[in-house]
Amino acid sequence: MKLKPMILTKKQTKALDRLEDNKTSEVIFGGGVAGGKSALGVYWIIKCCLKYPGSRALMGRAVLKTLKDTTLNSFYDVCKLQGIKAGQHYVYNAQSNIITFSNGSAIYLKDLFQYPSDVNFDELGSLEISFAFIDECNQITEKAWNIVKSRIRYKLTEFNIIPKMLGTCNPAKGYVYNNFYKPTKDGTISESKAFIQSLIQDNPYISEHYIQSLQSLDKFSKERLLFGNWEYDDNDNALIQYDKIIDLFTNEHIPNGKGYISADIARFGKDKTLIMVWSGFRVIEIHKLSNKATNEVAAYIKHLAKKHSIPYSQIICDEDGVGSGVVDYGFKGFVNNSKALTGNYINLKSECYYKLAELINEAGVWVITEDVTIKKELTEELEWVQRHNADKDGKLAVLPKDKVKEHLGRSPDISDALMMRMWFELKKFDFVVM
Repeated sequence: MKLKPMILTKKQTKALDRLEDNKTSEVIFGGGVAGGKSALGVYWIIKCCLKYPGSRALMGRAVLKTLKDTTLNSFYDVCKLQGIKAGQHYVYNAQSNIITFSNGSAIYLKDLFQYPSDVNFDELGSLEISFAFIDECNQITEKAWNIVKSRIRYKLTEFNIIPKMLGTCNPAKGYVYNNFYKPTKDGTISESKAFIQSLIQDNPYISEHYIQSLQSLDKFSKERLLFGNWEYDDNDNALIQYDKIIDLFTNEHIPNGKGYISADIARFGKDKTLIMVWSGFRVIEIHKLSNKATNEVAAYIKHLAKKHSIPYSQIICDEDGVGSGVVDYGFKGFVNNSKALTGNYINLKSECYYKLAELINEAGVWVITEDVTIKKELTEELEWVQRHNADKDGKLAVLPKDKVKEHLGRSPDISDALMMRMWFELKKFDFVVM
């Protein structure tokens, strides 16, 4: 069957043009509520399935139940508008979560949350699809996005098409901001990617009463959902600018320099020991160690010191807890709650984090790694480098580690290792303190 002409907004038409060209593989559409995101996604998927008999599509979201309660309803709405009838033109199997069209094409409904029991998405391993639509893609991980992208290979040559993937979302910080919004804003996005902002103001079919109700939202929600502001920051206490955190991984202008090692030592057997090797303000190696005794950790640090010709006086380790056992091997010790070296800080840790924030905001650090997990976790940890009790008079402090762990669900080991490197910079000026 042929689809009826669909009334689309100008922004939806622009996105559909990119989805149907021969050079764009990834499209992000959205940036505010009621911009027609889900409607565009299901319309495009339906159109592809009818155009290419026997094709396979993925329609996903972070949680399958939410997909069925929301995106699937948009599918039914578009089908009704197009005169596509259940039982005649398609069949939906709620047990297998597959929509099968009369021409043999199929849409697989998928849960894309990164569960601890399947962190590598092995459940998707045997899946082969021709195109994919992920609704509210900011709610899934970058790894999930990339895994789905890698599965788009089914009958591409036969259909004479390139891999195509559509994600829709509202503004949020994360991989969509980093890989699509920011490069579009900077004019550096590649031809194979597209970001198209769609706001409620771009949709002429939305009730004025709904827009008025959005005006009553809190400032943070209104900036995101009504105005599509990707640069929002609901936390005035954040010490590090988000864009500067992202720049950490691309600051290639940072020169090589004197070698250092900073290490956050695992406590209680749950956290991981995190070791960073530095050349000036370049982090040139990052090592994670699990379930290692203090002598094993010390031996590993000594190996790295020998490899990079770093003297023990330029190695610093967290001395709290079991870390003291590593420091005993001749390295410098870092005690988080010890007295600050300079200035009006509540402790050494706060002082070093303030110094780190200053350096990162000045684009003064380069973290060299291709590890997606390291990038993601370090970004999240640095977002939680925040002023603590900022409304009170007294010494400067950062949010305590137990509070950060509550938000992250884990220890901020990577950022702590990064922070300890600042001790060597501050030590140069500790003579100022009387």
